[in-house]
Amino acid sequence: MKQQVMEQALAALDASLPKPVTLLIGGGAALLLAHKIRLETLDIDAVPLTSALTPAELDPLVKAVARELKISPHWLNDYFNTFTYTLPKDFRERLVPVFRGKNLTALALGREDLLIMKCFAGREKDIGHARVLIRRGANTDMVRTHLQTFIDKGLPGADHAVRFLEDLLDEREV
Repeated sequence: MKQQVMEQALAALDASLPKPVTLLIGGGAALLLAHKIRLETLDIDAVPLTSALTPAELDPLVKAVARELKISPHWLNDYFNTFTYTLPKDFRERLVPVFRGKNLTALALGREDLLIMKCFAGREKDIGHARVLIRRGANTDMVRTHLQTFIDKGLPGADHAVRFLEDLLDEREV
C-alpha cells in the first residue's frame, strides 16, 4: 500500500464508523505515515488503543472499505500485536498523530518504539527499516536500556534483540 491508499482507506473507514475508535499503528505503515520513510507495505498494522466498537463490529467495516477501494480485505490487521508486549510503558508519550477524522484517530509508534519492535522481530526486512530509524535520530541509548531490562528479566529473545541492535550500531562505526 502506498501512503495515498492508506490515507484513503483510513478516511473511508472513518466515514463508516458509528462510534469513536483510536488505532495504534506500527510496522511499515508507521514508518511511512509518521516518519516519512519511503517504502511500500501490504497493509496497515494496527490495534485499537481505545474503541467503542468490538473487533467483531469493526471487521465488516474494514472489509467494506476493502471492497470499496479494491484493496486486500486484510488491509488493516493486528499482526504486529505479537510484539506490543515489548513496548515501554511510556510509549504513548512518543505517539505521532497520522489521521484524525470524525470518529477515527490513528496514532503511529515513535521511532524508538518501532526500533524496539524491529529488534525483537529481527527479520531480514527489519534491518533496513532499523537502519533508517537510527539515521533519523532514534534514541539508541534509550532502546538499548529498554532491551536490557528484558534481558535482566530473562525474556526469551531479548538477547537476540540486543545483538540485532548492537550489530546495527557496530556497522555505523566501521
